Amino acid sequence: MAISSTIRERRAGALQGVLLLLPITMAVMGLVVLAPILPRMQAHFAHLPGAEYLVPMVLTVPALCIALLSPVAGTLVDFFGRRRTLIAALVLYAGIGVLPIFLSNLTAIIASRVLLGAMEAAIVTASTTLIGDYFHGAEREKWLAYQTALATVAATILFAVGGVLGNVSWRAPFAVYSVSLLFAAGLLLWTWEPGKPQVETAFAEPMVSSFPWRTLVPMCLIAVFGGIMFYTMQIQLGVVLERYYGIESPARLGLLIAIGSLSLLIGSICYRRLARAHIVTQLIVSFGLIAAGFILMRFAATTLQLMIYDVTNQFGCGILLPAMVVWVMGRLPFEYRGRGTGLFMSGWWIGQFLSPQAVTFLAEQTGGLPAALQMLGFLSLTATAIGAVARARAPGRAHRAVSTARPEN
Repeated sequence: MAISSTIRERRAGALQGVLLLLPITMAVMGLVVLAPILPRMQAHFAHLPGAEYLVPMVLTVPALCIALLSPVAGTLVDFFGRRRTLIAALVLYAGIGVLPIFLSNLTAIIASRVLLGAMEAAIVTASTTLIGDYFHGAEREKWLAYQTALATVAATILFAVGGVLGNVSWRAPFAVYSVSLLFAAGLLLWTWEPGKPQVETAFAEPMVSSFPWRTLVPMCLIAVFGGIMFYTMQIQLGVVLERYYGIESPARLGLLIAIGSLSLLIGSICYRRLARAHIVTQLIVSFGLIAAGFILMRFAATTLQLMIYDVTNQFGCGILLPAMVVWVMGRLPFEYRGRGTGLFMSGWWIGQFLSPQAVTFLAEQTGGLPAALQMLGFLSLTATAIGAVARARAPGRAHRAVSTARPEN
């Protein structure tokens, strides 16, 4: 189909792409930069009743808020504007993020973390939506894949930063949140509020008069399932290595976990090789690799074998996230892109929240952590088989993940 475009807006380039990637580190920062100081915080508040449960909430509450509030953030993004919401959220993020430096009450600190989570929901939703607005086709696929890659790299760097600052004081790592002010300044100077693309096509696209629930609900359900699979080994690998392979050295555990994270990064970069395939094919590949890693871990006799299977699993996860995000971006009309992105992000972060609970439940039912991971592998294999059947039965109608796909109601 021949397409002629009349572009009345400024074209985004590498500078805008980088500026929209950087805010994704705010969601990573919410958890990772504080992980090294958790023991010190627990010692500081040990005199409080229930401190062993309340202190970890300082780390985990923001992620839960992203899961619960992303749909609300998506509505705000569409109503107030993507860029305005993102810049405002980044400024508030800095102010709220550094509050625990000055707070002595644990309840007040947790309350500030709830507000921080709300800002993270707005930041993640707005920045992802803006990438969908600014870029199209292969460019959109590239920048959305880079999101996953940057989040992985940022997690590694921020963990080290949190450890260094934690040697000064358990309060010191909270100062890192102020970096969001630099991101806000960059966005203020070099980005603009997007308008609906002015595109004339040989076949006019029908106006979308209602929110595309029929399209989005299956995506969100897959996002919950994918989020559970994506975060399982990131959370459980250290436990598996220590409990079943006798590795107790923190340095060695950190190295092996970093190797798994590196394969996640490589998978997200290699996603671009699959970007032009149908979304069903992409999901078959990603869930197939995830399933293979989970199932084979049950039979790993050595640490080396376990790491080979973990790398396989994490490589598949690295493909999964950008494939899902590009799919969602390509199916959402401009008018509802913020709300749709918020709902998808909610499903994904709910998957993260449910991941440890799902593993614990399966471990209780199947007799241990290795069996639980194998069961997750069988579930991923089932998803792969369903995708393969759907692809075989309707190859001509399978949705492509490319952003030129036409939105549906």
